[in-house]
Amino acid sequence: MLWFSSLALVAGCSLVHAQNDGDVSPPSYPSPWMRGGDGWQDAYTRAQEFVSQLTLLEKINLTTGVGWQGEPCMGNSGSIPRLGFAGLCLHDSPVGIRYADLSSLFPSGMNAAATWSRRLLEQRGYALGSEFKGKGVDVQLGPVGGALGRAPAAGRNWEGFSPDPILTGVGMAETIKGIQDAGVIANAKHYIVNEQERNRDPSWSENGTRIEAYSVNLDDQTIHELYLWPFADAVRAGVGSVMCSYNQINNSYGSQNSWTLNYLLKNELDFQGFVVSDWWSQHSGVASALAGLDMTMAGDQGLASGNSYWGANLTAAVLNGTVPQWRLDDMVTRIMSAYYKVGRDTARVPVNFNAWSNQTFGYLHPQASEGYQQINYHVNVQADHANLIREIGGASTVLLKNNGALPLSKPKSIAVIGDDAHDNPGGPNSCPEKGCNIGTLAVGWGSGVADFPYLISPNTALKAQAAADGTRYVNVSSNYDFAAVTNATIGTDAVIVFANANSGEGYLNVDGNQGDRNNLTLWANGDALIEHVASIHPNTIVVLHTVGAVLVEKFKQHPNITALLWAGLPGQESGNAITDILYGKRNPSAKSVFTWGKKREDWGTDVYYTPPSPRPQVNYREGVFIDYRHFDKQAIEPSYEFGFGLSYTTFEYSDLVITKSYAGSYEPNTGMTTAAPTFGEIDFNETSAAFPPGFHAVKLYVYPYLSGPAPRNGDNASWPQGSRDGTPQPKLAAGGSPGGNAKLYDVLYTVQATVTNTGEVEGTEIAQLYISLGGPNDPVTALRGFDDLLIAPGQSATFEVKLTRRDLSNWDTVSQNWVVSPHPKKVFVGRSSRDLVLEGALE
Repeated sequence: MLWFSSLALVAGCSLVHAQNDGDVSPPSYPSPWMRGGDGWQDAYTRAQEFVSQLTLLEKINLTTGVGWQGEPCMGNSGSIPRLGFAGLCLHDSPVGIRYADLSSLFPSGMNAAATWSRRLLEQRGYALGSEFKGKGVDVQLGPVGGALGRAPAAGRNWEGFSPDPILTGVGMAETIKGIQDAGVIANAKHYIVNEQERNRDPSWSENGTRIEAYSVNLDDQTIHELYLWPFADAVRAGVGSVMCSYNQINNSYGSQNSWTLNYLLKNELDFQGFVVSDWWSQHSGVASALAGLDMTMAGDQGLASGNSYWGANLTAAVLNGTVPQWRLDDMVTRIMSAYYKVGRDTARVPVNFNAWSNQTFGYLHPQASEGYQQINYHVNVQADHANLIREIGGASTVLLKNNGALPLSKPKSIAVIGDDAHDNPGGPNSCPEKGCNIGTLAVGWGSGVADFPYLISPNTALKAQAAADGTRYVNVSSNYDFAAVTNATIGTDAVIVFANANSGEGYLNVDGNQGDRNNLTLWANGDALIEHVASIHPNTIVVLHTVGAVLVEKFKQHPNITALLWAGLPGQESGNAITDILYGKRNPSAKSVFTWGKKREDWGTDVYYTPPSPRPQVNYREGVFIDYRHFDKQAIEPSYEFGFGLSYTTFEYSDLVITKSYAGSYEPNTGMTTAAPTFGEIDFNETSAAFPPGFHAVKLYVYPYLSGPAPRNGDNASWPQGSRDGTPQPKLAAGGSPGGNAKLYDVLYTVQATVTNTGEVEGTEIAQLYISLGGPNDPVTALRGFDDLLIAPGQSATFEVKLTRRDLSNWDTVSQNWVVSPHPKKVFVGRSSRDLVLEGALE
C-alpha cells in the first residue's frame, strides 16, 4: 500500500503537466524542522546546546551576511563576540580559492567527471577542502549540480559534472565526502534547474519595465528523475549546505520556493543542513524565511546597498510574531549542525587572506575603508596537489580519434600551432575573473574560478619534451597568420594544433558571449586554423580545450586529421597533462561526459537568449530527454556518443552474470514528526534589540539591531496557510532519511561482467552499465553504474554494479513516491552509451 498526505496528492496532481507558460508549483508549509539522526545526531545535539545560549540578535546575526565586502570572504555571516565566535566565511569556488594567493587551481568539475574515477573525485574534493581549511574558510561554495547541462551552450556547464544525473550524483557525492572529510562544509549548488546564464536575474527594459528572471517550468517526474537526482546524492553524502539558484521554478524564485525548499529538499530528501541564497538572489524577507531559506548572502539586498531583507527586518519579524521562534531556531540550528558535523570547532583557523586585496596590509572592512591592519598572511596551502592536478588532467583527456598517430615516440620534428597552446603574454591571471580568451584555456570565467599559482602551457611542456628527445621544435601562436603556420609545418613529422571554446558566468561578456556561448564553434578562428593545417599536412593532431561540446564532425571525417583529443579545462598543470597523453606516459582512459552532435539542432534543447515578455517562461517540454537520452529517443547519430573514449590498448567484454537479491518490500515512510522545538528564550522587549548606546556602525555593514519600533504584525491571513504551524506534521512516504526513503537504496540486483585487456599495454577501461526501464516514456537506456578498471595486458578484471530499488524506479506523480513499473527491464554493459556489447534481463 502507498502512503501519502493529502497535500502530497494535490501537489503531485498539479505538477504532472507543469511544462507551460505560467505554470506554478503548489505551496508546501511549514518549513520542516531539523531532526538529527543519520550521521547528524551528535552535531545536532551540540548545535542545540550552542543555540540555546544565544540571544535573538545573535541568532539573527548567524543567518544574515554582513554585506558585500563587509569582511574578508565572498560571504561573511555575522559574529557572536560574547561567545568568541567569529562569523562564518563562505567562499568560492569549485576549482580553488577565489582571490587568494599560494593556492591551487584544479581541473573543472567536467574534467573530474571525465575520469569516471570515484577515487580521483574524492581525492580532488579532499585536496580542495584541505586548501580551503588552510585559508580559514568555513564553507566552500561547491560542488555544482546545476547547471546539469541541459543546453550545450550554457555558460556554467563546466563547473558541474555531466548532463547525466547519475554521473553528476557520483561526482557531487564523492567531492562532498572529500571536502567535508578535510574539515570544511561543502555547498551543493545551484539548486535547482539553473541551466543558463541569460536572464537569470531580474532586469529593466529600456522603457523602465521590470523583467523578471526566467521561470523554468517543468513537471514533477522530470524534476525527480533528472534534476533532483544528483542533489539527493549530495544529501545522502551528508552535505552541510545547499545554495538555491537565481532563476524561478514554476514561477516562484528559488530562494522562496516552498515546493523546492520545504517539500522536496527538506522534507522528501530529509536535508538536515542549511539553505543559503546565491548572492542577492533573495527577493523577500518573511516569505523566504517561511519557505525554507536559512541564510542570506551577501546579506544586503543589492551589491553594497547597506539594507537587507533580513538583519533588522528579521529581528522585527520575530518580535512581532510574523516569523515564529521555532523557524528562526531551526535556521540557526541547521547552520551550527553543519559546522559541528565537519569538525569546524577543532579544524577552524582564523581567515588569513582577504578576497578584496592582495596586499599584506589593508582594510578589514573594505567597503567602508575601516579597520586598517594586516589582512593577508600569505599562507601556502598547495602541498603536493600539483601531482593530483596533473593526474586528473591526464585522466580526463578524452581520445576521440586516433589513426595510429599517437602516442608520439621521439619524432624527428613537430610543430605546435595555435594561441591555445601558448601563454597569455600578460600572465595567466591578467584578466579579472578570467574574463578573456587569450592564450591556453585551462578554466572558464566568472565566480567559479581561482587564481593560477602558475600555468604550464602546452607549448612549455611540449618544448621541454622535444628538447629531452632531441626533436626539432617549432611553434606559432597566431590563429590568423596562415603564412607563418604553413612555413612552420613544412618538413615536420607531426603538427599539433590547439584550439578552444570558452564560457562562464553571465555578469561578464567575453567576445560578445554573455556567459552562455553564442554558438558551438571554436573561438578565435579555431575551426579555420585546424582546416588550414589539415589541408597541408597529412599528420595533423588536434587538441581541444573547451567548456563542452563543439561541432567536430568535419575533424572526425578529415583524412589528414589523424588524432583528435578533448582536454577540457585541466587547471594549472595543463601542458604537462596533455604531454603525458600525447607521448604515452599515460594511457588515455577518459570517456566523454556529454554527447557530441553533428549540428546544434541535434541536441533538441538550447539557451533561451531573448525574453519576449516581462515574465520569461522557459518550458522544459523535453522532460528527461536531454543529451544522449534525446539522441537515442530521436535516433540521431552523433559524432561521438556519451561515454565514448579510446585507449592505446583494447578491451573485450564477456560473461555477464546477474544475481537477484531479496531485500524485502518497499515500505513508505509513515507517522508524524515531533513538534517544532525552540532553544533558549526570546527577549520580546524591543529596546533590547536597539543599537547599544555609543555603538559605532561600520558603513554599509548589515546589523541585526532595530533603528526604530518594530512594525506590528499585519493580517495573519496574508501568510500561506500552515506556514507558522509548529505542531507535529505527517511524514512523507518518499522521505524519512537523507536522500529519500531508506528502502530506495536496497540492493535488488548485482550485475557482473568480465573485462579483458586484449592489447599490448596496461590500460584503464571505464566499464559502463545502462538500464532500460521498459516503459513507453522511458529513455532507451540510462546510465546506472560504472567503474575504472586498471588491467595489465592479457589480464582480466571483474566489473560489478549493485542496482538499487531507486535505479529501477520511476517517480509516480499521483502517489508522490517511487514505483518499480511492471514493464520488462534489461541491463546493458559496454564501452559507451552506444557500444553496449552485453545485455541481460532482470527477472
